Amino acid sequence: MKQSGNTVFLTGATSGIGLGLALRLHEAGNRVIVSGRRRDHLDRIAAEHPGISAVPLDVADPAQVARVAGEVTGAHPGLNVVATVAGIMHPEDLLDPAHLPTAEATVTTNLLGPIRVLSAFLPFLVEQPDATVLTVSSGLAFVPLPLTPTYAATKAAVHSYTESLRVQLAETPVRVLELVPPAVRTALMDQEQDERAMPLEPFLDEVMALLRTRDQGEILVETVKPLRFAERDGSYAGVLGMLSGL
Repeated sequence: MKQSGNTVFLTGATSGIGLGLALRLHEAGNRVIVSGRRRDHLDRIAAEHPGISAVPLDVADPAQVARVAGEVTGAHPGLNVVATVAGIMHPEDLLDPAHLPTAEATVTTNLLGPIRVLSAFLPFLVEQPDATVLTVSSGLAFVPLPLTPTYAATKAAVHSYTESLRVQLAETPVRVLELVPPAVRTALMDQEQDERAMPLEPFLDEVMALLRTRDQGEILVETVKPLRFAERDGSYAGVLGMLSGL
């Protein structure tokens, strides 16, 4: 993926990995449009970082997705990168029926959200001479954290969906990348101070370096590889046992 001269739209970009990627891409010389549910955060980002545009969007609302896709592509005819970063992560007790609303909201945001966003933007992207889609799964797509079962399931689905998307777009100008984060020190699951999680800035350093060299496939920082390749390496049971104790 070229590092500058792109026009990039990101969902879930008001904090954490989404915001971090948006700022790095902006600093690298790209036109960046961030979106998210929290208008106050969007206003602050736009004020603090001149040149970044901000658009309110809740990916759980299909009507909003369709409207924003039309607005963004109309206002930014050079748009050539879409990154689906928005996601939620909550613990669930599967023996408690009260977990069902959490599970449904997680599926809506983490799986239907990116599917809807990509469906809305892909007809535009395939007409561009050089375009990229970046989905975001998780190391937990490959070995689940039992505390957050639906989150892990949605990320496994995002990985599978991305694989199919890459095949279907192979004859188009759209390249398909999948970012596979480990645990990162963000507000997701209150991990900002979790020493077991990777600090955000080193994570972004590694991701940006990988984006410079990858045109297709998975973006894997070193710390996520034990999860990504656990089954291949014969360590799946041990990694799952470790995660089960968290």
